[in-house]
Amino acid sequence: MIKDVIFTKTFAGLPTKFEAGTGNLADAVGLGAALIYLNTLDLHAAGLYESALLAMATDALLDIPGCSIIGQAPQKAGVLSFNIDGFSAQEIDEGLNTSGIAIRSGHHCAQPILRRFGVDESARASFAIYNTFEDVERLISRLYQICSR
Repeated sequence: MIKDVIFTKTFAGLPTKFEAGTGNLADAVGLGAALIYLNTLDLHAAGLYESALLAMATDALLDIPGCSIIGQAPQKAGVLSFNIDGFSAQEIDEGLNTSGIAIRSGHHCAQPILRRFGVDESARASFAIYNTFEDVERLISRLYQICSR
């Protein structure tokens, strides 16, 4: 439905702009189940854990030659957007995927903010309560392997 996200026009041309699809009922039901689960957790401790994962990943990414992190606001959520010189976001994504590491790549329907940071795309790793410090170590180790080819 969306060709490009800009502040003056966001919709694709006819007939594509009418292909938004069916309402996402499955995710609404899933959200309800997720909220029930989250109510069983100590959310403060979960937030501290997520922040620790993010801090570890951020520090390690900054050591990778040519790596730039996009957005480093204090107290941000467990999402880390980055680029590595000489590699497209899709190449990074595909290289991690071959090792069973899932990230997102592309413009993330956030083109205005990416443009604000002077880039067209990024690789994006997300961290949450189900991730481990070993997951972060695997991510970083695989990124070094990708960069060394």
